[in-house]
Amino acid sequence: MRLKSPILTYCCLLFFFGAVAQQNPFYQFQKDDTILKKNWIQSVKNVKAQWLSKVNPSLKKDYEEIYTLHFEQIEKIISGKSAITAQQPYEYLQQILNRIIKANPVLKADELRLFFTRDWWPNAYSMGDGSIAINAGLVIHMRNEAELAFVLCHELAHYYKSHTLKSVDQYITITNSPEFQKKLKELSKQEFGVNKELEKLSRNLIFNSRQHSRTKETEADMQAFTFFKNTGYNASGIVSLLQLLDTVDKATGFPKLTVQTVFNFENYPFKKKWIQEESAIFSKINEPSVAERAKEIDSFKTHPDCSVRIAALKDSVASQNTGKDFLIDEFYFRKLKEELLLEMIEHTYQSGNVSRNIYYNLLLLQQQNQTNLAAYLIARDLNKLYEQQKNHKAGLLIDTENNFYSKDYNELLRMLNRIRLDEMAQVTIAFCNRYLLPIKEFQPVAEQINIAEKNNNQH
Repeated sequence: MRLKSPILTYCCLLFFFGAVAQQNPFYQFQKDDTILKKNWIQSVKNVKAQWLSKVNPSLKKDYEEIYTLHFEQIEKIISGKSAITAQQPYEYLQQILNRIIKANPVLKADELRLFFTRDWWPNAYSMGDGSIAINAGLVIHMRNEAELAFVLCHELAHYYKSHTLKSVDQYITITNSPEFQKKLKELSKQEFGVNKELEKLSRNLIFNSRQHSRTKETEADMQAFTFFKNTGYNASGIVSLLQLLDTVDKATGFPKLTVQTVFNFENYPFKKKWIQEESAIFSKINEPSVAERAKEIDSFKTHPDCSVRIAALKDSVASQNTGKDFLIDEFYFRKLKEELLLEMIEHTYQSGNVSRNIYYNLLLLQQQNQTNLAAYLIARDLNKLYEQQKNHKAGLLIDTENNFYSKDYNELLRMLNRIRLDEMAQVTIAFCNRYLLPIKEFQPVAEQINIAEKNNNQH
């Protein structure tokens, strides 16, 4: 989807479990190209120097401060464990890019750094300097190569239109304007309510930024269509991609998780109190109206206004009635989705998000996909949470319930946050007895069973 070397152990597990179930050859984690990453980081530094050389000297300090933060983040993303620079996915992405560039000579391949990431949230983003990332959490939901190509075209449009540079210019222009500086000066003399006024000032700045950001999304869509239309890909992929983005925040690609079934055991039945919602008396307080709720949900979506964006592109898409869903490699696209799912799931654990790792592995277990492997990893996660809960640190590994998470994930979070230490021990040993005993001959599995038994014996 992680003990001495987590990656090595995971590969061994996949080999073992594949042999047990007589499945296909085991999955081996992508090995990133560290030399490519180093070369990219040097390119990023060069872009930063170019940007700084072109700014207004009187505002150079402001630009330098923003650019430093921005480029530090880019370097962190590229050099981190999330960015995938392994040869096969990198070359596949380059082939799609080359097809786009061939149809659009205004784009230059040597200025660009494209890569997939292991991040779970469904997004893709241009960093403005030529670096473009496409998260695994988005790719696993895509239906075809045409959708992936349009995502690339959209992010290339942001780069081509210099949206990042323009956003920085806009911010510096506003914050250095006489009106903004006057307001700050007035606040510095104000004795009461300063924080409230500063918050209001910041909120207005953020609101204006969001409005401009949404305008840029529309502009990027139109430019993306121009890039896309001569590639040979099916234009219906544009609409299906935007429809996907409208609902993808809560999508998993699996049937809804039922924790009360997975964690219900004959010798230790599931307890409804673990997932029972708060009393209606408290939950209804300050609850927004339906209209307010709908507006709030769209505002905080990873990809807002998708219906508006679809309508804006409707006529353009209708004019393109030819093209194919796949032009490079349909078989590898399917394989890539499966690989990115595994990379993504393991990365949640390596990043310290144990609750989400349990969630994804429970979905696999419930779907009877990689059952033995998923069961082992869930047992590992439960033992980890027991250890952290004992030290009063479990909250560091568990997400907090959020209205923008799916209902089944919130139920799991509720359970993990409510379950007592002794209950966690009993759930874990019951889980191990059901799922891991048949494969206890494998040492890492035996280790998790032993840990669970030891924890349970303490109560």
